[in-house]
Amino acid sequence: MSSTTTAPAPAPAPAPALAHVPHRRRLNMLSKPDPNWVRSDDFHASFLIPHDDALERSLKYSVEQGLPEINVHAGQGKLLNLFARSIQAKRILEVGTLGGYSTIWFARAVPADGQVITCELKESFAEVARNNFEYAGVGDKIKVLVGPAAETLQTLPSEEKFDLAFIDADKASNLTYYLQAKRLVRRGGVIIVDNVIRNGTVANPEIDDENVRGVRALLAHIKDDKEVDATTIGTVSEKGYDGFLYSIYL
Repeated sequence: MSSTTTAPAPAPAPAPALAHVPHRRRLNMLSKPDPNWVRSDDFHASFLIPHDDALERSLKYSVEQGLPEINVHAGQGKLLNLFARSIQAKRILEVGTLGGYSTIWFARAVPADGQVITCELKESFAEVARNNFEYAGVGDKIKVLVGPAAETLQTLPSEEKFDLAFIDADKASNLTYYLQAKRLVRRGGVIIVDNVIRNGTVANPEIDDENVRGVRALLAHIKDDKEVDATTIGTVSEKGYDGFLYSIYL
């Protein structure tokens, strides 16, 4: 009987060297990220998110100016950009500017005659953000409103509708911001709220701080609000374990 030999399977191709590693934030978050999550973020970004001088510079400049490193990370920024583009958003409302990292992603999503209105509590943060906007070449698309967002939002006319709203400010005021966003967003528009999982603490009955209460109040309201439909998506990333709420104003 003749014998046959099986050729050895080819060795798998090595993972490509990462083209770039985004500015890495300090670990001032709810949960320490698993190294696998960080490696996965960097790996996928190396294929899908090219190095961007303006975005990288905005992160570094914000840190140099003393702003906390609590911005969305690159993958989330890209996702927000894709969300906005998928609905052809022309007007976007943001609550919580910080250094303007996510704002730049939004400004790049709207057309040349589009606008992003972003609310920031602190003038010092707003000034850093404006600097970042000018460097990124999107300053003409962005208007920064400074002051307590709960008050600022009340001054915006409901006749000038937004296509998308992104809420990423103090979590205790989530419901206040959401209700104002709903007033200002068009029917069929999108409202996204960040940081609603909080390392699972929102679902833990033994934890009861103002941030957790703010998320719970929002969820309780949406449960009985027949004018919106929503879901929450948990995420693991270089930021740790968190997630966002995605809703549509029906």
